[in-house]
Amino acid sequence: MAKPAPKKKLNIVASTVKETVARPVPLNLKKIEALTESQQKFFESFDKDYNVILSGSAGAGKTFIALAKALELVIKSKFKKRLVIVRSVVPTRDMGFLPGTQGEKEAAYTVPYISIVNDLFGDGKAWETLVKKGAIRFITTSYIRGITLNNSVIVVDECQNCNFHELDSIMTRIGDSTRIIFAGDYYQSDFSKNNDRKGILKFFRIIDKLNYFKHIEFTWEDIVRSQIVRDYIMTREIQEREEENGQEPKNQQFLV
Repeated sequence: MAKPAPKKKLNIVASTVKETVARPVPLNLKKIEALTESQQKFFESFDKDYNVILSGSAGAGKTFIALAKALELVIKSKFKKRLVIVRSVVPTRDMGFLPGTQGEKEAAYTVPYISIVNDLFGDGKAWETLVKKGAIRFITTSYIRGITLNNSVIVVDECQNCNFHELDSIMTRIGDSTRIIFAGDYYQSDFSKNNDRKGILKFFRIIDKLNYFKHIEFTWEDIVRSQIVRDYIMTREIQEREEENGQEPKNQQFLV
């Protein structure tokens, strides 16, 4: 009987495939200088570990400087912290009834923040990169209950559109190693009910009694968006004061 032929040893050599992986380009946050005295007060307060309320005139750069300082802290922590942007969604307060996923529902509200973050880094994909990295999270007050925000820098933007219960819910979400900045203008509220509009004033009265909070008020003198915005808001405030005092608004031009 013939012996079976010996099995041939297969000499398998694992081939090494060199893959060229593009290294991510590091994001460099621009150095932001204060343009007004109120902005400087905010920078100093935040650097001293205060939580801060930025309230007052539109166009004063409140959102811009809040995001700039928040991201600066995130980077200093070597991304152990993250930026959490919170806002209400007036007039469509209950987003559960809107079509689409949560991300699709929130997309329209992230547009200004995408623009600011990309500008702060001088990179058109900075927002996308940081979101993927987990360094930025956007959330609406519709989804904030039941969560705890640890190791975060929270920026509550357009806070004049949060009623008292939403502001209360946000405050009670703050966890360990977390800072918070509120930014908004009472006079730009989208609320139609007076009780909802005044909720923020009640909230501010409580916050103003807490330690480690600074409340910085911005006036028309702090407006940096443009000269026309500055002149308009200044003139509007003068006219509103005249009407409150029962005076006939004067038909005159104000030159700055």
